[in-house]
Amino acid sequence: MRFSTLKFCGIGALTAIVLGAAAPTFADDLIGETTVYETHHEDTLPDIAQRFDLGYVEIRTANPDIDPWLPGAGHWLHLPTRHILPLAPRRGIVINLPELRLYYFGPKGQVATFPLGIGREGKETPLGTTKVRAKRENPTWVPTASEHAENPDLPQAVGPGPDNPMGVRALYLAWQGYAIHGTNKPYSIGRRDSHGCIRLYPEDIQRLYDMVRVGTPVTVVNQPIKAGWSNDEFYVEVHPYQSDADTIETGGKPETEAAIDVDDLVVHMAGEATGRIDWDAVERAKRERTGAPVRVSLPNDGYFAPQ
Repeated sequence: MRFSTLKFCGIGALTAIVLGAAAPTFADDLIGETTVYETHHEDTLPDIAQRFDLGYVEIRTANPDIDPWLPGAGHWLHLPTRHILPLAPRRGIVINLPELRLYYFGPKGQVATFPLGIGREGKETPLGTTKVRAKRENPTWVPTASEHAENPDLPQAVGPGPDNPMGVRALYLAWQGYAIHGTNKPYSIGRRDSHGCIRLYPEDIQRLYDMVRVGTPVTVVNQPIKAGWSNDEFYVEVHPYQSDADTIETGGKPETEAAIDVDDLVVHMAGEATGRIDWDAVERAKRERTGAPVRVSLPNDGYFAPQ
């Protein structure tokens, strides 16, 4: 296990410990490293989330008993900075709605991931496949008819500047009226708060914008459970239902009691190595739904991960 200490300039002696291995490749189903962080008296969970490129709901899910606005000093937080890749084509942009997270698979095998803000109840971000049809720096925001119906005082358009809710970059999708864009409200990232569009932190949309070309495929999936291999160990990752996001914001824990069925996916992904699965660990992951990868494989006894 590798331990390293991260110090951030300009915010004092803030320390995070990263636990994990070297950066994975496409052959690995996991990306990122597990991180724990010691809180300081000036911290809030939204600030920590943005600093570590996490969304609000996912940091609340991983730390449900921590006060999000006054966590206090000296608490160790689990930061869900390791992720199983979604079960989808590993090309272009893949968005997993329950996870509130976007994955970008580049042409040279690189993988990047960013937290999202997505459509709220009744204005859900659609599922399916589309593509990036246009890119625009400093876009103009034109409220939709439904947004005007909700708020007749909205202007007809808002040009570039701090009042523009689209931020400084936009990737327009072939789905009419939908875009992946920045925001002037970073606290909305990791929440279901939009009219269906997909929001990123200002720093993340600029990174993604520079990587993505017009014509890049976009796949939007609904996968509250994921499973995969890393270094001959098998992991599952269970997220709350999308409908629990608003409850988690306020209470930290999902209200929905029904456990998500993981077993079929585990059997499918484990294949011939199903005999190595620790089903008690699978059951715990189903109940807890922390949104973090959980190792559920037993010691290797002649079974090997698929190549």
